[in-house]
Amino acid sequence: MKLDSGLAAQAEALKARGLRPLNLTSAPLADCRAMTARIGVVLNEGSVPLQRERDLAIPGAQGHQVPCRLYLPDGAARPPLMVYAHGGSFALGALASWDGMLRELVRASGVAVLSVGYRLVPEHRFPAAFDDMLSVVRHAAREGEALGVDSSRLAVGGDSAGGNLALSAAQALRDAGASSLSFMLLIYGVYSTDNTTPSWAELGTGAGLSAAQMEWIWANYLETPSLRADVRVAPLTASMGGLPPAHLIVGNLDPLIDDSRALAQKLTAANIPQTLKVYEGLPHGFIRSGPYSETVRRALAECAAALAAALQ
Repeated sequence: MKLDSGLAAQAEALKARGLRPLNLTSAPLADCRAMTARIGVVLNEGSVPLQRERDLAIPGAQGHQVPCRLYLPDGAARPPLMVYAHGGSFALGALASWDGMLRELVRASGVAVLSVGYRLVPEHRFPAAFDDMLSVVRHAAREGEALGVDSSRLAVGGDSAGGNLALSAAQALRDAGASSLSFMLLIYGVYSTDNTTPSWAELGTGAGLSAAQMEWIWANYLETPSLRADVRVAPLTASMGGLPPAHLIVGNLDPLIDDSRALAQKLTAANIPQTLKVYEGLPHGFIRSGPYSETVRRALAECAAALAAALQ
């Protein structure tokens, strides 16, 4: 299976600048975080801020203030809103590194985005990130007027680890009987703790995301291995009934592709409308690579179209 030419060009461009993703299993975490931030700067080059962007601190669990960044579409009064959780193995990533992708999504969809700076591991283990995501979604549902959005048109979204948090938050709101969600945008999420699926066997030795890295993630996210069975950790094992419609995307080179396929099947079995898009030549972690890849730009445009159709 051939890597998308745009992603290959991106790898060469980053290499020319002395940048390459570092392996969490072998490099110091501080170095991985610094490299992730430097790569984020490159992927954001040329991104023009929206007229109304601002940073917020939203009350979370036990008095914690969750840093967030709000992106409002230009010229829109009280637009719909998506609460979004970035990827990064629950251990990496910062709000600024997702600026470019989220700005493009907001411009193309007309939907505002509230990006969540949830607490990272291993300093803050489960359920800290889950609690932060859930707190922000609940705040957005209550405080739409203060945010300048229409909270009656509310979605959750996320990529990779953030997809896990988005789906888990949607299930928790449903279970509490307090869900105001209308849509889920789920981008190559990790929805289970099972690293033995056929796609892991086929693709789990690659550089993008390996089975060894995934084991590092679970070991650092969770205090004890028994928590791998918790539905907030493995939302694929929970009931799907009563969830909002979903748009799922994943690359055909991603070892997590079986998670997306299984989630799509369970949503359909529960009579939840869903669309699963699989993109050729794309590995895990591609969603910010639009500056280099036509395939990624198409994927992001289709996400925006699905988001707009669901919430406008």
